[in-house]
Amino acid sequence: MDKRILLPTDYSKNAFNAIKYALGLYANVQCDFYILNAYQVSGYTLESMRVPEEGEPLYEAAKKESEEGMERLLQILKLQPENHKHRFHTICTFNSFVEAVDHAVRKNDIDAIVMGTKGVTGSMTMIFGTNTVRVMEQIKQCPVIAVPNDYLFVPPKEIVFPTDFRNSFQKKEIRDLMEIANLYGSRINVVHMDRDKDGALSESEAANKKLLEDILDGTDYEMHFLPTVKLGKGIEIFLESIRGDMVAFLNRKHTFLWTVLSNPLVKEIGYDPKVPILELNDN
Repeated sequence: MDKRILLPTDYSKNAFNAIKYALGLYANVQCDFYILNAYQVSGYTLESMRVPEEGEPLYEAAKKESEEGMERLLQILKLQPENHKHRFHTICTFNSFVEAVDHAVRKNDIDAIVMGTKGVTGSMTMIFGTNTVRVMEQIKQCPVIAVPNDYLFVPPKEIVFPTDFRNSFQKKEIRDLMEIANLYGSRINVVHMDRDKDGALSESEAANKKLLEDILDGTDYEMHFLPTVKLGKGIEIFLESIRGDMVAFLNRKHTFLWTVLSNPLVKEIGYDPKVPILELNDN
């Protein structure tokens, strides 16, 4: 299994921590890592009537700062234990963050994005950084792994996968979850989170549950029921009870789990990630 992994960075501590997590997670996998820094010129946006162009002093200064930051990062990475399975590529580009990520994903046929939950300007009052949420919302070609600040890599032996069984499943949607589980002999803990508290499944929900069991056949998994009103708190309690190492979400807009990742609702729901989040897409 060869992988092409995108590592966006703003040269912050959190971004570097996410890079280290990626190196640990894929330590035994042949990987091409693409380290991306998207830079802009202070005081301008790409939507401005006029933006500095290549060759102009402001543009060249921003480009130089980006390239020097990348060189420092590569020097730090050289101090990490060498892994002959890993190759590094660098991308410094004048672009908005999400546009740069989207372009890099398409151009380099990226399999997964690993990034921090916050950036260099991350506020303590924001659980997910704006860039993290935007990537999860807009990049649908591959999964995103968001790594909390200061989280040190441990093999994800216990993975929590919450669902309400109200939508059907496709194998391609959860392929990356199964790959990680099989790579580490992990257990996937499917958690039925029920807003109505009784746990009873409708006929269609029961069929979706059976379909998921069929897809997961051959993978170590367990089914759990968790009555809860406050979604984030329920996930947090369950994670602590099994000492979970990762939470996987199937990102479907307009379903109840999407609210956990929706930026305006994260604080209200109260989910502060203590472990990495694997965000899967439904297309």
